[in-house]
Amino acid sequence: MSLVTLREVLAQAQEGNYAVGAFNANNLEIVQAIMAAAESQNSPVIIQASQGAIKYAGLEHISAMVRAAAATVSVPVVLHLDHGTDFDQVMRCIHAGFTSVMIDASQYPLAENIARVKKVVEVAQAVGVSVEAELGRIGGTEDQVSVSEAEAFFTDPKEAVHFVEETGVDALAVSIGTAHGPYKGEPKLDLERLSKIKELCTLPIVLHGASGVPEDAIRAAIERGVCKINIDTELRQTFTARMRQVIAEKPAEIDPRKILGPAREALQQAVEAKMTLFGSKGQA
Repeated sequence: MSLVTLREVLAQAQEGNYAVGAFNANNLEIVQAIMAAAESQNSPVIIQASQGAIKYAGLEHISAMVRAAAATVSVPVVLHLDHGTDFDQVMRCIHAGFTSVMIDASQYPLAENIARVKKVVEVAQAVGVSVEAELGRIGGTEDQVSVSEAEAFFTDPKEAVHFVEETGVDALAVSIGTAHGPYKGEPKLDLERLSKIKELCTLPIVLHGASGVPEDAIRAAIERGVCKINIDTELRQTFTARMRQVIAEKPAEIDPRKILGPAREALQQAVEAKMTLFGSKGQA
């Protein structure tokens, strides 16, 4: 199936009261695992490339891998830029065939955040590309984006209404207590804040930093309007843990396929479990 936009899959998710997983990919095996999981679960899927992934694998390589993989499955696939931080980078991704982009200007004051997002929206939506933006700052580190605990702050519901009206974005990432990277303790989500944001804003809500969030909290967030959930850290942990296990069991192994293959299988199973949790299984 050809690639689709974020707007399309999230509109269906909103109507069906489920969430679509947005999974970060850095190499061929991870792309294959995510796509195989989506096909086996008959689930729509969002494959994301961060700035770090683009630097590692190359923009054209990431785009080509996802496009080739999407052509082999029957489910809707979105190719999305995760945490793009400047206009030029976003434009390069659109040119490379991304069907969705995130412009993250949340580090700036509200007025400048709006101005930077509007600039991207005007160009992206004109060529049929969806736009996600962030209001409030989500703590933690993801590739080249790092926010300390002191800098992180929650999304203000009233500001969210103003932000959405001014920018015209297709999806809004909110800060309600999640963080990028591994958690030191159990995260506590501000579900009341999330409910208020959803009450005031009708567009799809995005939950970043969902790796390690308890399943009951994920379900509660979906019930309150979250319909895109980002997973990265858990993918890395699953993939590398299986690689380490194989190498420990067979230290003389030199065939990368026999090391990466089992890691790919483990990752597919992990993604399938997330799709079941998010309610997207069978929704393609």
